[in-house]
Amino acid sequence: MNNLVRTAALKVAAATIVAMSSLTNAQQPPIIDRALFFGEVEISGAQISPDGQWITFLKPYKGTRNIWIKKAGESFDKARPLSGESSRPVRGYFWSRNSKFVLYAQDNAGDENFNVYAIDPAAAADEKTGLPPTRALTNLKGVRTMIYAVPRAKPDVLYIGLNDRDPRWHDLYELHISTGEKKLVRKNTDNIAGWDFDNAGNLRLAARTNSAGDTELLSVNDAGFKVIYSCSVFEQCGVIGFDPHNAKAYLITNKGSLNFIELESMDPASGASAKMESDPEKRVDFGGMTTSDVDHRILYTSYEDDRVRRYFHDKAFEKEYLWLQSQLAGKEIGFGSASHDENLWIVSAHSDTEPGSTYLWDRKAKTVTLQYRIREELPRESLSERKPYHYKSSDGLDIPAYLTLPKGLEPKNLPLIVLPHGGPWGRDSWGYDTFAQFLSNRGYAVLQPNFRASTGYGKKFLNAGNGEWGRKMQDDITWGVKALVADGTADPKRIGIAGGSYGGYATLAGVAFTPDVYAAAFAIVAPSNLITLLDAIPPYWEAGRKQMYTRMADPLTLEGRQLLIDESPLTKAKQIVTPLVVVQGKNDPRVNIRESDQIVAAVRDNGKPVEYLVAPDEGHGFARPINNLAMVTKMEEFFAKYLGGRYQQEVPDDVAAKLKAITVDPKTVNGKVTVNTPAH
Repeated sequence: MNNLVRTAALKVAAATIVAMSSLTNAQQPPIIDRALFFGEVEISGAQISPDGQWITFLKPYKGTRNIWIKKAGESFDKARPLSGESSRPVRGYFWSRNSKFVLYAQDNAGDENFNVYAIDPAAAADEKTGLPPTRALTNLKGVRTMIYAVPRAKPDVLYIGLNDRDPRWHDLYELHISTGEKKLVRKNTDNIAGWDFDNAGNLRLAARTNSAGDTELLSVNDAGFKVIYSCSVFEQCGVIGFDPHNAKAYLITNKGSLNFIELESMDPASGASAKMESDPEKRVDFGGMTTSDVDHRILYTSYEDDRVRRYFHDKAFEKEYLWLQSQLAGKEIGFGSASHDENLWIVSAHSDTEPGSTYLWDRKAKTVTLQYRIREELPRESLSERKPYHYKSSDGLDIPAYLTLPKGLEPKNLPLIVLPHGGPWGRDSWGYDTFAQFLSNRGYAVLQPNFRASTGYGKKFLNAGNGEWGRKMQDDITWGVKALVADGTADPKRIGIAGGSYGGYATLAGVAFTPDVYAAAFAIVAPSNLITLLDAIPPYWEAGRKQMYTRMADPLTLEGRQLLIDESPLTKAKQIVTPLVVVQGKNDPRVNIRESDQIVAAVRDNGKPVEYLVAPDEGHGFARPINNLAMVTKMEEFFAKYLGGRYQQEVPDDVAAKLKAITVDPKTVNGKVTVNTPAH
């Protein structure tokens, strides 16, 4: 079924489902077609060109998500495609500062070795493709390109890093977009992890991790580098910009006695710093700031608690923001790209039950005009509230989380699915969450805990997770289940767990270390053996290797290696009795496929139920909608079987074929690895 036919069919199906809702269940909303959640997004990612003349966006072209363009005042049916990717969707792009080029990065089947491509929208179309030519600005195999700066003051320049000389470290280059010419700026023989440019596009500072794992900030000049500021491996510090005069750098830090990250002003020559602000409510880390691209003044700062709080530094902009709020009542407002003069802005309005509506804001005209709604066919009225939820850990920590209860059902004795986030040094945030809404629609309560080691809640909370993979970090998840069982929300016999990356590890750890808690588990790109996980760290993660060793355990020491073995779900694989599905991208550079092979083989050899999906054209998580649809088709059928929720029985032919193609017989899996023994 092609995309146009499928889109039309989904619109009819959605309308039919809503019309029949009163016939299917008096209270619970109807089952929403999984393709409305996970199928290709019809339109997304709008940006305004710096000259304000054009709007670009993402939309399928010949079945794959690509970049399109239209004049700012035209309707979307006047748009034309720019890029012609045929196998892997374009997931992000940006305009050059002079509005001459649209640029994007693309890897190969999920290997995360990105190259950068440029398109001139004004160029004549190629006779064969009907599209303007796409130029590779970098075209290197096995090399990961980093984009460090897109300076407004140098509109034809990108500052990029290439690790072609040494796969561990990126040399710094000045790349001219119009010609593709690149010039070496700094050969990285000093283990530099990042570079900082001021508002004029001048290289001023660099950051590196030393042998102890500490972060060092360095001034940069022709003579070399000078350390001006540092923080320990248990602290965080870094530069996030420069003041309007390029005299001071904006530093974020929690060095020393500080628990919460604060914003400071730092002399880029000496490293002397002074506090600017921290969370007025003393609850969370400094979250970020938005500055004017015209004169670089701070418009507002933000802090992410249960919800985001904003504090305005510019009163005129605050007044405009309040006007926007009045026009987009009840929604969180996000600011996207802006024209060069900052008169035209792309803004989004979203909530927990609104994936996002995109608008064009004209500040002078004081108008905000709807452009499109993301996943427009998704019936918002059938979605569930996703509320902040707090509970106590085993040792008394406050664990912030989000709880989504299925709409139309009494919150009593519900099947529960726990969704731990990835990272683990990340967090879940309030807003629309696809998996939470999909599973809630199927009748499950969904818990998303920000367990210890999650970021944003202060240094003490982050460091409380050091050495605690599978231990107190896992307890934080388990205690969330206990809280919901204790208050009667969750049925203790119908608890499931699912997640990707660290969330996948937590899924495996849940069924290996607490086998009586869960009745079903769905692990996506999940580490199973922490020794082999750390052995396979990509070379370009070298700067963070010592920090990972410090926060997890050092495999080069006897004690550290033993701790990693003890914390590996593979070590306790014989305790896994819970039905399990394992999902893997074959080309994953972060969680190598052997992580999944090992646990699948171990559970199989124990005679316990395990199913295995491997996508040959994916990496760390699935990018292609057809693969995601196949995966969630298996997920909802699997959870319905073991937890009793609803599921959509009809499966389109292409999705069924894809699911069959990526399903691997566990009997064929070779999970043999070197025996985990401590170093001597």
